[in-house]
Amino acid sequence: MSNGIIERFKVGLWHENPGLVQLLGLCPLLAVTSSFVNGFGLGIATLFVLIASNGLVSATRRWIQSEIRIPIYVLIIASLVTCIELIFKAWFPSLDRSLGIFIPLIVTNCAIVARAELFASRNSVGSSLIDGLVMGSGFAVLLVVIGAFRELLGQGSLFARLDMLTGGEPMRGLVLTDGGWLLAILPPGAFFSLALAIAAKNAIDRRRRENRQSAMPRRARNASN
Repeated sequence: MSNGIIERFKVGLWHENPGLVQLLGLCPLLAVTSSFVNGFGLGIATLFVLIASNGLVSATRRWIQSEIRIPIYVLIIASLVTCIELIFKAWFPSLDRSLGIFIPLIVTNCAIVARAELFASRNSVGSSLIDGLVMGSGFAVLLVVIGAFRELLGQGSLFARLDMLTGGEPMRGLVLTDGGWLLAILPPGAFFSLALAIAAKNAIDRRRRENRQSAMPRRARNASN
């Protein structure tokens, strides 16, 4: 059981990451990842919506007619996003203002609709909840990593404005340098950062394939001996 969950997390975090491999949900990913806090906030919101929408779609799939399934999925997702938006406005107003329109736009995130259509509508509630967790975690981790990378290059700091999550006085975070590369926190920096992440993943996957291929003859020789 534990090995199966670990393998599914590997799929969600690496092999089928919604943003890194499937290239879904790129609009919010590129728009809000100018800092660690923004990426973390939107990642958590998307994770919650993906888990809850998968569970609700799976629980009601027997009563949803195929002709109207997509509008029903969107209605479920929109209701959950409204709840998330109200929570952010009530408890995290600064983060809500920073993320702006991109919290409501979670409704249009193709990754969420895709998981509802491809997985939740065909599997049990438990499996659908786990699928939402692993896929949402993969998307959230990518948001956090790109946000931290762009913040580090663009502002020379990490974890700045954590007060938007905790309240209290504004926090500068871990300041490493005075200033940074402004382009990193502008829209071109988002594309460059995502391109570097995709290139790094492809390079790691290629190296692993080459290592496996080179190991196969050695295993064959050992077996023959």
